Amino acid sequence: MNLIRSLANLVPFELARGLALTGRKMFARKITIQYPEEKTPKSPRFRGLHALRRYANGEERCIACKLCEAVCPALAITIESEQRADGSRRTTRYEIDLFKCIFCGFCEESCPVDSIVETDILEYHFENRGENILSKEQLLAIGDKHEASIAAARARDAAYR
Repeated sequence: MNLIRSLANLVPFELARGLALTGRKMFARKITIQYPEEKTPKSPRFRGLHALRRYANGEERCIACKLCEAVCPALAITIESEQRADGSRRTTRYEIDLFKCIFCGFCEESCPVDSIVETDILEYHFENRGENILSKEQLLAIGDKHEASIAAARARDAAYR
């Protein structure tokens, strides 16, 4: 019985504290971002849309070692490769399923030649079935288009690698 009385005394006090907090927040200035016009700051190590990079001479960096495919916990990467006439190995098929991808960055960390990277692009969408699977050509096009920002981000992050 004493427990019930002590709880009955606490409930109005806790209720008053909750209402006071609500009142303070109700009249405080609201912080709202008008998204398309205003952007929130991103972390310098943000992981967004994937891209494949090329060397300065235009050759793709990927050597088809398949480490990114092996390390991917979501099994989102598919790679097929073949031997070229000069003896080097290159990919014939490189696909990433963005619906499966969890953007963990393991593929980027495991790549020995810095071929696959995750850019800071977060604004992309799909309208048709199958567009979520990025092919090698699409990944290379993303890398070519944003190479300057990718290289700058890699240079800033070099001290932490």
